[in-house]
Parts: sequence; C-alpha cells; structure tokens
Amino acid sequence: MPSPQRPLYQMKAEFFKTLGHPVRIRVLELLSVRPYAVSELLDEIEVEAANLSQQLSILRRAGLVRACRTGLSVTYDLTSPRVAELLAVARAILTGVVAGQVEALR
Repeated sequence: MPSPQRPLYQMKAEFFKTLGHPVRIRVLELLSVRPYAVSELLDEIEVEAANLSQQLSILRRAGLVRACRTGLSVTYDLTSPRVAELLAVARAILTGVVAGQVEALR
C-alpha cells in the first residue's frame, strides 16, 4: 500500500530504479529458476564478490530477495513469484520491441 506521503507513481519509479542494474537483473533471472547459494551466483555472474554482495543487499532492502543462512552458506531466493512474472513480461515486451525494430529496418 502506498505511503500517504509518497504517491504510487513515485514509489514505482523507485522500484524500477532498483531494477536498473544489469547484475541485479541477472540475479533475479537466476533466482526465478531456483534458490542459489552466493557461491553459485558468483560462478554464474562474473563480478567481484564485493559487487555481488552490494547488489544482493540492494535487492534485499527492496524486499525482492531474502537470504537464508545454513552454516557458512547463504542462499538467496525471491520473496514473490511475481518478480519472475515481471521479468517474463519485460522479456516479452523487449522481444516485441526488437522484432519491431528488425521489421522497420527491412
């Protein structure tokens, strides 16, 4: 529910700004398939551990992912399947845009 002090459109803008980083999008895409340990994410996403940690922290603060510690390992998963739905819709939109651009070049 939107805060009385901040309009919904502003909250949406902040939400999409959170998504505005390639590493964060890649993390969310991976977590859309299954939970991942941090070590697995590092293997899949070629970034420094500190950078991945920073991006995971931003996603956690935004409420998009959650962490579960088991011993020394930390595993992340999505807080909602709707995040995966959002990424699928974005993919469909972009596929349509690219197809339109290809068609326009013909």
